[in-house]
Amino acid sequence: MHHGYPTETLARFLKARDWDVPKAYKMLIDCLQWRIQNEIDNILSKPIIPADLYRAVRDSQLVGLSGYSKEGLPVIAIGVGLSTYDKASVNYYVQSHIQMNEYRDRVVLPAATQKYGKHISTCLKVLDMTGLKLSALNQIKLLTTISTIDDLNYPEKTETYYIVNAPYIFSACWKAVKPLLQERTKRKIQVLQGCGRDELLKVMDYSSLPHFCRKEGSGSSRNRSNGTIDNCFSLDHSYHQQLYNYIRHQANLIESGRPIKQGSVHVEFPEPDPEDTKIAKTIESEFQRLADQNGICNSLNGLKVNGD
Repeated sequence: MHHGYPTETLARFLKARDWDVPKAYKMLIDCLQWRIQNEIDNILSKPIIPADLYRAVRDSQLVGLSGYSKEGLPVIAIGVGLSTYDKASVNYYVQSHIQMNEYRDRVVLPAATQKYGKHISTCLKVLDMTGLKLSALNQIKLLTTISTIDDLNYPEKTETYYIVNAPYIFSACWKAVKPLLQERTKRKIQVLQGCGRDELLKVMDYSSLPHFCRKEGSGSSRNRSNGTIDNCFSLDHSYHQQLYNYIRHQANLIESGRPIKQGSVHVEFPEPDPEDTKIAKTIESEFQRLADQNGICNSLNGLKVNGD
C-alpha cells in the first residue's frame, strides 16, 4: 500500500485527520480492512469485459490523464458536467474508479517519481463543468460514494483541484457549499475563469492541457478535440489503452489461460462522513431551489398577456 514510502503514507493519513494520532490510526486501520475485505490488491487483475462494455463506461464516466505538470505531477482531467453514468451499473463505475486510483498509485506515480528524480505522490485534477445540468442531481448518490471512497482510502492524493468552464448552476452550488468545507480543502480548490488555459499554462505545458482547456470557449465534449488522440477521456487515448492492457495482462497472469470471468467487482461502499453527507444534502437543496426557480421562469414564459 505504501509503495516503498511508509512515512509519507502515514503523513497523508495524519494530515487528513488534522494530525490527530488516534483518529489517523483508526482511519488507517479501517482503510487496511477495507482493502482486505474487498480484495483491492487484486482489483487490477479484474478487467471490465467485454470491451464494448468498458467503452460504454469510458464514454459515460469521463476521466483521463492528459499529461504532467512542470513539477512532474500527473494531470487528471474529469468531465463532471458531461458524465452521465447511465451506460452500466453503479458497481462498474465504482470498480473503474478504484482501478484508476490503483493504477495511478502503482504505475503512474512511481513512473513519474523515476522520471523526475524525486518522490511524487500527488496529482492535479482539472474538473470541467461544461454541460452541468439540474439532472446531475440524479448522480449525487454515486458521486458521494466515489468521493467517500477517495476521502477514506486515498487521502491527500490531490494537490490542487482546478474548476473550469463553470456555468451558473455550479457558481450557485459553490456559494452554498464553500462555507461547509474545511480550510485545508478550500485552499486546494481554484475556480478559474473560462476554460482556465492561461492560469493552467503557469503550472503545465500546452501539451499537458486537457483538450477542453486548449481554446477559450471551446468547451468540453466526448468527441470535440483533434481526434481521439487528444481526448484523454476516450478509450482510444494512450492512457486508457495502457491501463486496459495492463489490467488484461494481470488477469491473464492469474487466470493462466482460462477464460477471464465477466461481471463487475462488488466493493463495499463505506458510510459517508457526516460532513460529506451535509455537503451532499446542501447540493441537493441548492439544485432543487434552482429547479424550482427554473420551473417558475418556464411558467412565466408560458403565460399569455392580453391574448399575446
